[in-house]
Amino acid sequence: MHRALITGGTAGIGAAFARAFAARGTDLVLVARHPDRLAEAAASLTETYGVHVETIAADLSDRDAQQRVADRLEAAADPVDVFVNNAGFSVRSSLLDEDLSQHDLGFEVMIRAVLKLGGAAGRGMSARGGGWIVNVGSVSSLVTQNNYSAIKAWVGNYSESLGVQLSGTGVRVTCLMPGWVRTEFHSRAGIKGSSIPGPLWLDADFLVEQCLRDVARGRPVSIPSRRWKAIVAVLRTTPRGLVANLSSLLTHRRDKER
Repeated sequence: MHRALITGGTAGIGAAFARAFAARGTDLVLVARHPDRLAEAAASLTETYGVHVETIAADLSDRDAQQRVADRLEAAADPVDVFVNNAGFSVRSSLLDEDLSQHDLGFEVMIRAVLKLGGAAGRGMSARGGGWIVNVGSVSSLVTQNNYSAIKAWVGNYSESLGVQLSGTGVRVTCLMPGWVRTEFHSRAGIKGSSIPGPLWLDADFLVEQCLRDVARGRPVSIPSRRWKAIVAVLRTTPRGLVANLSSLLTHRRDKER
């Protein structure tokens, strides 16, 4: 039986991954900061789907916590063969801020932890001859709004690089690039999303099903929905000066919503 470890597994896209795997009979290891939410999510998933759910309360901005999750990913007992590198949040601070605390948290959770846990998963899975790693990036990596865009650009490049290094081991790596998804993410960042056209919003469960289909096909990048595939294709071929103008417009609209 497969076992999937999901960081940020109690809310948003992470919770949607948990539901999708549980519905397939996959046992789970959920990682999140809050023990109460973990216990509630585990009980609900077990009751609904009959799967075993292990929980790890871990704040991935803490390096000791990162190590505990990495150790679980490499453990030979009850091995993890699917890893979803999902934990993240919006970095709201300006690139001009003197206080770098929010940037440091972003680097720790969405770069260092992603690197450390992806490496641990890759080592453990390749030693067993197979597995799947999903790194959650973002379409925002293709624009130039803020440090979140820059961090997610790193995640995308890292994910494809990890896939290259794991080539021939039986371990597949896919970077999920969502657009706007209806989750807690935007409200936590103080963003209403009222300026975003309705058709651009995606449902988290639909997003995950599309991603898992791409994972099964061995695709290195997953961009759910035709409309977002079209948007990504345009962004990748648009002159950078125009991308900068678009980024400025998006940033201005988002600032007005806060």
